[in-house]
Amino acid sequence: MKLLAISDLHVGYAKNRELLAEITPRPDDWLILGGDLGETDDHLRWVIDTLGPRFAKLVWVPGNHELYVHPDDKTKGAPRGEARYQRLVDICRAAAVLTPEDPYVTWTGDGGPHLIAPLFLLYDYSFRPAHVAEQDAVAWAVESGLLCSDEMLLDPHPHPSRQAWCHARVALTEARLAAAPNLPKVLINHFPMREDLVRLRWIPRFSIWCGTRKTHDWHLRFGAAVVVTGHLHIPRTDWIDGVRFEEVSFGYPRQRPASLTADQCVREILPGPPGLVHLTPSSSSGTSSSSSGTSSSSSGTSAPPAPPSEPPRA
Repeated sequence: MKLLAISDLHVGYAKNRELLAEITPRPDDWLILGGDLGETDDHLRWVIDTLGPRFAKLVWVPGNHELYVHPDDKTKGAPRGEARYQRLVDICRAAAVLTPEDPYVTWTGDGGPHLIAPLFLLYDYSFRPAHVAEQDAVAWAVESGLLCSDEMLLDPHPHPSRQAWCHARVALTEARLAAAPNLPKVLINHFPMREDLVRLRWIPRFSIWCGTRKTHDWHLRFGAAVVVTGHLHIPRTDWIDGVRFEEVSFGYPRQRPASLTADQCVREILPGPPGLVHLTPSSSSGTSSSSSGTSSSSSGTSAPPAPPSEPPRA
């Protein structure tokens, strides 16, 4: 019984649906769905209906794309912000999919026991240089030709801003994790939980939409064994303070080799991929090592994000 993970399925793309429909059933294993499965209720239901019967349990966290409300839908009174998120949670719960609103469960399969902690934290524009003020962060990104779709489509209602929603989620989640059982944890969040893991060669200023500095030390504070994230569309494995950080994105069709299958992009989280070398903590200051497309990453690829000539849609 293994714990597996994949994120950023973006099933609005026909090619992604085609590949995901071919995923091999693993009825004894659990699958983490790390957000950005799609942009509509039907996309989420398609993923659940397609992958749910193939795995013993699904665990879901939202990405930014699930929270989108397009202008036409907003004029029709579609739920937005917190209400949009709750609607997604309700869809998952109806199919017995674990969400960030459910009690954390104890993994007793291979590599256990571990506490499985799905999180919803958003971002607060803090992944930016010191000389850029928070109120100038979006303008700073726009200077380089970047404007995330979130600025138009991710409504934080009833919070006054996405930053405020992020900070509310961080406070809520901190309290839950602090009260959680003292077991090694698998922390699951769509957005990277450390700024030093956001390495965007082609679009470096996209970093402002990628997380919050408030979670920088959570892997130590809350006893994480593994941290699972997506969003960057750059699948890789990093080690920081002896903790394994897995970015498990599937991504857009243009970002993957044509021969790559969805099965190859499913990452083993627990007990860990074959040949995994367990590192011991070297310091508490964030000493890290990384591998991209190596034997410690079952994806076998490091797909770059879209170059600046393409609209960033992470």
